[in-house]
Amino acid sequence: MDHSIGEIALRAGVTVKAVRYYSDLGLLDSWRAPPGHRRYDEDAVGRLELIRRLRALGIDLPTVRAVLTGERTLSDVATARAEALAVQIRTLQLRQAVLRVVAQRPEEIHQMSDFTEFDDDRQALVTDFLDAVIGDDPELRGIRQTLTPELPDDAADHQVCAWLELAQMLPDAAFRATVRQMVADWRSDWRADDLRPGVVAALRQRVGPALAAAIDPASPEARAMVDEITADYARQLGKPADHELRTRLSSLLETAGDPRWFRYLRLLAAVNGWQDPEPLQPIYDWTRTALRHAG
Repeated sequence: MDHSIGEIALRAGVTVKAVRYYSDLGLLDSWRAPPGHRRYDEDAVGRLELIRRLRALGIDLPTVRAVLTGERTLSDVATARAEALAVQIRTLQLRQAVLRVVAQRPEEIHQMSDFTEFDDDRQALVTDFLDAVIGDDPELRGIRQTLTPELPDDAADHQVCAWLELAQMLPDAAFRATVRQMVADWRSDWRADDLRPGVVAALRQRVGPALAAAIDPASPEARAMVDEITADYARQLGKPADHELRTRLSSLLETAGDPRWFRYLRLLAAVNGWQDPEPLQPIYDWTRTALRHAG
């Protein structure tokens, strides 16, 4: 059974102009009947419906041709298109979040345009920072992962703002030097057991109440506390509780208490959707002051 161009267009739900266009491209087979009108067989109806559906899904004409000729399977094409759409959706979601932020803070539009367009650009910025401050030491792989900001596809406005601030911090040479020093402390012979979670928890437990009670770090009470902290620290490292050890601890606390580092941790938590970290800088500062007065 054959059909006129009008019939096939009606059955497939497209215009006659579209049928003629696809025919001229060689996607639809037809023949001429007197007085020269195009005629189509039943197979052409199915092909035209497939073309219409693929085009409606955003499949380009060269790919449609490849499906019709058997060069590519419909499954492969659908998978590739779905993956491409996923990337576009992520991009559009981020653009939407950025536009909401721009609507509230239009003066920052120039900052926002640099690192929000492509996933690869953001990843390259983070990778460059982590390579510079940590490197690829397998022993630090876990730390590197923990310090990696990953902006979600459906980022909220506050996450976009946090990312934009992070993007300004990551290239900063002074900040990189601080983080490199922290990593160097970890890699040193002291192994930085001094500032691992157990020691930080001990400082929080001892110094936190002293801060809450407004105890003067230069007082005898503070000196007694520092002596206990120093003794515990020395036992962990297997080193004498001498002036060198106190100096070392003070230096480590100074680096770890850098306000930029805590800001980084807060922004990292915001971007990754984590709980806001506890501010430890006051504890570190009080301890350093007490160490200095203790001599």
